Amino acid sequence: MTSPRFALWMAVACLPGASGVISAHPAALHGTRDTRVAHEVRSRRGSASAIRQPQRTIGGVVYLDRNDNGRRDTGEPGVAGVAVSDQDSVVVTGADGAYRLTSALRTGIVFASIPDGYRQKGAFWATVVDGATTVDFALQRAPARGGRLTFVHASDTHIAPASVGRMQRLRALVDSLRPDFVLITGDLVRDALRVGEVEARGYYDLFQEQVAPVPVPLYTVPGNHEVFGIERDRSGVAADHPLYGRTMYRHYRGPDYYSFNAGGVHFVALNTVDIDDTRYYGHVDSLQLAWLERDLAVVPAGTPVVTFNHIPFFTAVETINGYNDAPPAPSVITVNGKAAFRHTVSNARDVIARVAPHPYPLALAGHMHVRELLRYPGIATRFDQGAAIVGASGGPLMKFSSGITLYSISRSIVGEGRFIPLGIDATASSR
Repeated sequence: MTSPRFALWMAVACLPGASGVISAHPAALHGTRDTRVAHEVRSRRGSASAIRQPQRTIGGVVYLDRNDNGRRDTGEPGVAGVAVSDQDSVVVTGADGAYRLTSALRTGIVFASIPDGYRQKGAFWATVVDGATTVDFALQRAPARGGRLTFVHASDTHIAPASVGRMQRLRALVDSLRPDFVLITGDLVRDALRVGEVEARGYYDLFQEQVAPVPVPLYTVPGNHEVFGIERDRSGVAADHPLYGRTMYRHYRGPDYYSFNAGGVHFVALNTVDIDDTRYYGHVDSLQLAWLERDLAVVPAGTPVVTFNHIPFFTAVETINGYNDAPPAPSVITVNGKAAFRHTVSNARDVIARVAPHPYPLALAGHMHVRELLRYPGIATRFDQGAAIVGASGGPLMKFSSGITLYSISRSIVGEGRFIPLGIDATASSR
């Protein structure tokens, strides 16, 4: 945690494919009932350990889909210099847009880090099944904005039938603001953590249905409520279930960490929810840290980096509540013999150190259900937590408004952001 000398602002309620070829396509964005997914096994203590699989070569092309039909036709050029990854290795497309990636497909996913000036046609990722060896990615030119673009940061939608109206309001704001893209930093669904498969799938399906009409690229990361079934005493889910843990999120939403580029800025999505047997906690595991180094290694020097994730790197809320959950429960636990925070990232400084060689203006997060803006003397990064879409929080004494933040980027400079209340506040559920 930071020392008490930080500056803190909180916005309160009173303030205003065939033949072995896969193409990434819209269906991949919205998930399917196909359960042929890579399953990641997690040890009783600590980080993920992958089922050992033989490596194979995945290849394909990233291309400009000029006629917008989702497949490469004669005369459609490849796009050079695009990073492609399997969440472990990172390779870059050649002058013809082609890439080759040797992979064990630990997560079963391959994705393209969308380059600046483009947007994906359909999904930016594909699940590789049935022995496929070719994955192509179709791109479109992004609308020209004269060196300026905007994006929305939202968080903690906790989708359920009762909160559909709030999602509709979020979509209405997006329609009126016309941002270039939207980020949602986790807790997308009401709960997959403590429920069985049918209920969890129901929430995920509802989320997919509600975000399908969003007219701009939508990027998400998992929150603790997306981790399927790990509170096994309540969920009744076995640890060997094929969608257990992070795998259900990947099945519906694709990679749980990845990157893309926009406005001269490199955006990195991180999964800050780790698992210790039946408990989640804030942590970025070693596999993801290694990927982060490889991802940033192909980013040009001097390019600003913005990270976005669910559990925040730092928060004042935990110091105020004495590191207790509500209802009271310890939010500092022991993992592998070391103290670990459940509601902040225990190894945040390891993550920050890897990003630090680049300008690092902004780190976005959610989870706390308050809009929290942290600044610290001598540190250029702004740590901004988003308010909860699901509703206001803070109890009877101090309410924190539900809403979104609109950020602008001009010539690679990320603005401070403007908070926009959702306008239909009600008390939110606990995190």
